[in-house]
Amino acid sequence: MSLTSAQIRELKKLAHPLKPVVIVGQHGLSEGVMAEIDSTLDTHELIKVKLAGADKADRETLSREIVERLSASLVQLIGRVAILYRPNPKKKKRILV
Repeated sequence: MSLTSAQIRELKKLAHPLKPVVIVGQHGLSEGVMAEIDSTLDTHELIKVKLAGADKADRETLSREIVERLSASLVQLIGRVAILYRPNPKKKKRILV
C-alpha cells in the first residue's frame, strides 16, 4: 500500500504515544513473531515493533521483510523501532479513511 506524505504525517502523529507491542529479538523473524505481528496489525492497524539486537542495515532488512511478507506499509524506521500500518477492511472504525 502506498501512503501519501499527508497520511504518513498523520500516522506518525498517531503512533507517537504508542509503545512497541512486538519485539524482534536475537533469533530474528521466526514464524511465531511474524504471526504475532500479523495478528496485532489486524487488531490495531498501526503498531510499533522493536527490532532489538541488530545493526542499522539489519534493522532495515528486517523491516523490509516484515512489510513484504505481511503486505503492510512502513511509516517510519527510527532507531530500533519500526512503525507499521496495515488497514483492516473488516474493521468498522479505521485509522485512515
